[in-house]
Amino acid sequence: MWLINSTTSSKTNSYTTWNAGLTFPITPGHEVAGVIDAVGRDVHPWQVGDRVAIGWSGGYCGYCPPCRGGDFVHCAQQWVTGAAYPGGYAEMITAPRTALARIPGELSAADAAPMACAGVTMFNSIRRTQAGPGDLVAILGLGGLGHLGVQFAAKMGFRTVAIARGAEKAELARTLGAHHYIDATAGSVADELQKLGGAAVVAATAANADAISATVDGLAPHGELLTLAVLADSLHVSPLQLIVSSGTVHGHPGGVARDVEDTMNFAALQGIRPVVEPLPLDRAAEGYDRMQANQARFRVVLTTA
Repeated sequence: MWLINSTTSSKTNSYTTWNAGLTFPITPGHEVAGVIDAVGRDVHPWQVGDRVAIGWSGGYCGYCPPCRGGDFVHCAQQWVTGAAYPGGYAEMITAPRTALARIPGELSAADAAPMACAGVTMFNSIRRTQAGPGDLVAILGLGGLGHLGVQFAAKMGFRTVAIARGAEKAELARTLGAHHYIDATAGSVADELQKLGGAAVVAATAANADAISATVDGLAPHGELLTLAVLADSLHVSPLQLIVSSGTVHGHPGGVARDVEDTMNFAALQGIRPVVEPLPLDRAAEGYDRMQANQARFRVVLTTA
């Protein structure tokens, strides 16, 4: 979601923390892009007119133990855009300066906004794995995250596999840059991955615990299963499966503003773009319903005049 005007403030410690819980009504939206309309005192280097994006990570305090160790994404304050403070379903938003990522000139606001959460989740998680150029990287799911994940993996030099349900998605996968496609309804996903040599990384974006679990035996030795879909259900993975492959299963948060900037710069350099459905802000409820019904292709982007 994006807006045309955004403002920043240096008074970051005045925001309600995510850990304190939500207070309704709220203004949601954590994929935001816009233009700075005003800045607070001593907010450097930002200026009025700068194009910026804000993602899930709505800034960090700078003084908690994780921040002091440089681990800003795990800031104890847990400022989440749209929860700790009003988000992007609006014409204006006030945010801390640590939440801002500069948008490169090649990206429109509608392209930049999804990069602030879905894009950085894929780019930042894959680049921090142990996979090297030419290794097999599989993207499970071809939705809002997955369609970006395939593009990033291919452009980062990995032998890219897209995994989804149905043979009809093979053409989309190859259009996005996948070198191989696995139809999850046609047989064993793990067996197909092993036929390709085993996956160094499986980035699981599908919100289905059974589908994620079915990829574990497809990992190569020392392979990594990244759980990126927000899912409360338990995975079905035995210690034996991980022992045999020396495999790992771990999650990865999206990233902070610097990671968002890296994501957008890489996307601009490599021609990576999200597939979006723009809707005016006054049709936000319609866009939200499309998202909830899994009908969006692949990101509904709210625009303002």
